Amino acid sequence: MTKWEYDGPILEIENLSISFFTRAGEIPAVMDFSCVVQPGEAMGLVGESGCGKSTVALGVMQDLGKNGKIVGGSIKFKGRDLNAMSEEELRDLRGSEIAMIYQEPMASLNPAMKIGRQLMEVPMIHEGMDKDKAYALALEVVESVRLPDPKRMLNSFPHQLSGGQQQRIVIAMALMSKPSLLILDEPTTALDVTVEAGIVDLVKNLGEKYGTSMLFISHNLGLVLETCDRLCVMYSGEAVETGSIADVFDKMRHPYTQGLFRSIPLPGADKNARPLIAIPGNFPLPHERPPGCNFGPRCDYYQEGRCNVGEIPMAPIEGDDRHDSRCLRFTEIDWNAQPEAADKTKKTEAGDVVLRVDDLKKYYEVSASALFSAGEKRVVKANESVSLDAREAETLAIVGESGCGKSTLAKVLLGLETATSGDVLLENKAIGDTQIEKRDTRTVADIQMVFQNPFDTLNPSHTIGNQIIRVLEKFKFGNSQAEREQKMLELLDLVKLPRAFAQRKPRQLSGGQKQRIGIARAFAGGPKVVVADEPVSALDVSVQAAVTELLMDIQRESRTTMLFISHDLSIVRYLSDRVMVMYLGHVVESGTTEQVFSPPYHPYTEALLSAVPIADTSVAKKHIVLDGDIPSAMNPPTGCPFQTRCHRKKDVPGTLCETEVPPLRTLGDQHQIKCHLSQEEFDGMEPVIVLAAAE
Repeated sequence: MTKWEYDGPILEIENLSISFFTRAGEIPAVMDFSCVVQPGEAMGLVGESGCGKSTVALGVMQDLGKNGKIVGGSIKFKGRDLNAMSEEELRDLRGSEIAMIYQEPMASLNPAMKIGRQLMEVPMIHEGMDKDKAYALALEVVESVRLPDPKRMLNSFPHQLSGGQQQRIVIAMALMSKPSLLILDEPTTALDVTVEAGIVDLVKNLGEKYGTSMLFISHNLGLVLETCDRLCVMYSGEAVETGSIADVFDKMRHPYTQGLFRSIPLPGADKNARPLIAIPGNFPLPHERPPGCNFGPRCDYYQEGRCNVGEIPMAPIEGDDRHDSRCLRFTEIDWNAQPEAADKTKKTEAGDVVLRVDDLKKYYEVSASALFSAGEKRVVKANESVSLDAREAETLAIVGESGCGKSTLAKVLLGLETATSGDVLLENKAIGDTQIEKRDTRTVADIQMVFQNPFDTLNPSHTIGNQIIRVLEKFKFGNSQAEREQKMLELLDLVKLPRAFAQRKPRQLSGGQKQRIGIARAFAGGPKVVVADEPVSALDVSVQAAVTELLMDIQRESRTTMLFISHDLSIVRYLSDRVMVMYLGHVVESGTTEQVFSPPYHPYTEALLSAVPIADTSVAKKHIVLDGDIPSAMNPPTGCPFQTRCHRKKDVPGTLCETEVPPLRTLGDQHQIKCHLSQEEFDGMEPVIVLAAAE
């Protein structure tokens, strides 16, 4: 089948409305949505969970299921109305002209089928290509998505590949028939930041190489800045602002867009002098949308009797390139005015060392055969010579990619695992080889955890109040039920939730509210140390800001020591006092936040900083993309753990990197780096992130 040539816009969505019909009646998911994607253009679709981004994408694919229906407007692909096409015509388009890449790569791959066969199916089905040509094309496309040893990849099953490799295969599959439109639905959310940087770089290059138009769905404004030409900001089913990247980032004209930017930690944000400003209130459910402007109840510029009357249309902004806003007041607002500063706080002075880890090693013995316990035993070195000091009222961030040993360290601290060797001291009391069941109640209460996913930590059949009271009972708090109930209500006050929430079940709470309950339970026993394991990564941007500020407030008040585990260096830079960078079980760099975020860097820290998407057009960033995947902890490389991916290895003479583990060198007060680079190389390093104003 020859592709239908067309020289106009690739995708035209006009006044689109999509509803889902349930037992409760019609639920409008998308209303009056319009956008145009030109040939070779990348359009970003940005907004929080539930705003309708993915519904728009499924509408374009005409894949809304039994309950979903387009109730208004049109979607035209190369001038043809998709709503008017037959199933057969749509089948010809899907996969050949329009391809979609989903958030979870394994959802798109058949676990029982080799990669090569899955890729070959696309041109064989859509274009009737013979087997040999399809195999040659599959090899070519796998090479173009920069996967090593393409023949081995084609001969592998999906489970034999890492998450980043699986996502590249899914991108390869989407590109097999060189589609005119590629829809990417949060394609990097589940990936590590350095892998994400590689995928983003790849997507940009492929767009240029094949001239593919893209619809890139994300909640990450930094990613959209790096990948797209234009963007559309969505809120509660509607487009609220659309325009070029430069116009929307630097001349935003909708209060919601402004709120999003104020709630993310950009370079220069300071947790004491310039705290993040969270968007007040909560996202409205589809059946609870307010009259007039959907954003009205949460808007700083809301006017009664004007913003809540009648429908509000998109209006063009004069002088800009197709820049529109759904706000009645955008010409009246002073967009350059500085926000009313949140209360400034004094920098908290750190106290004495509360937690000390000295030369900690944690090894796991695993059988060579997972099915049978016989055979050769192999050792997984999850933590290798980890040392740290954490002081009272201090935030120590532990940074690194999946598999670097961050969570294993947290498990040892909590007593869920015991140390293989080395010391863990909590206020000079050895706890490293004591399992949680054998720890006394005070020790358990003293070191608590806030988990990544708030949904998995609450019992769905118990009320919130009962779940907090149960924790208080475990910690032997109070002499009566009445005392515990009073403390439970005080904990709800602490995490800024209404006391009425005590009677609610978890299903009646949003993600951010559930995470607040997780924080309330962690602080219930008055802990000395709280381990926060990616506590905001599962939350929306505006909710992230509120939860981050809440953690900071509680810490200042209670002078708790916080270990903040994360891969998001933007938030680490904002809230941490000191940073420890881990790679494959080793601490490769540690120091104050200022030291770690300024040169000299460990090459891995340098790559991590370069990989972080920053939603600021005034920032210039060095471009470093790491090759390859993180090695297995079961079979780590010899010498330096980072040598297989290091972009600076060529600057070290001989085979030192391959043969010797580097020594831990002190470059300044508290600043340590584990690397073979010479002092001259370190002295010559330039900053990775530069603010244009600072040039």
